[in-house]
Amino acid sequence: MAHISIIGTGNMGQAIAAVAGRGGHGVQLLGHTDSTAVTGDVVVLAVPYPDVADVLAARADQLDGKIVVDITNPLNFETFDSLTVPADASATAEIAAALPGSRVLKAFNTTFAATLASGAVGDLTTTVLIAGDDADAKSTLAGIVTSGGLKAIDAGSLQRARELEAIGFLQITLAAGEKISWTGGFGVAA
Repeated sequence: MAHISIIGTGNMGQAIAAVAGRGGHGVQLLGHTDSTAVTGDVVVLAVPYPDVADVLAARADQLDGKIVVDITNPLNFETFDSLTVPADASATAEIAAALPGSRVLKAFNTTFAATLASGAVGDLTTTVLIAGDDADAKSTLAGIVTSGGLKAIDAGSLQRARELEAIGFLQITLAAGEKISWTGGFGVAA
């Protein structure tokens, strides 16, 4: 079983911890300003995108050699009208550049906490899309996800993080505009 450290104790951090716990994995849940050392081999950044820089500044040395999972959606939280990274970039690519000794993945950003917790989007099992350049890291994360009762799909290389962020952005703006529920969202039928 894997040991996962989740930085961020909000709804998403707690939902991901519950998924990992259902799969029998050890979980360390840390507040983003907590000074406790990261102990997991897999580290989930479950903080809002604007807080990522502070987390990386405080913990970059602790993340070296680990699988680091970025769940952020870098959207403009004041206007909800755009992503805050350049059109040819992603938050995950920026994190990967800041952590060259880590195996960085994008995942969980196209799901809401409620669908992670319930394991369903409507009649479909919740699916976690995973993007990254390290096949072993993606396989490890997929194993954590599926052992917790969800589906996992390899969405491709780290370059696909941009498209995952666009999907996450669309889903959030639909929910914020009350066009869909925060307990709903996009599902994958395969």
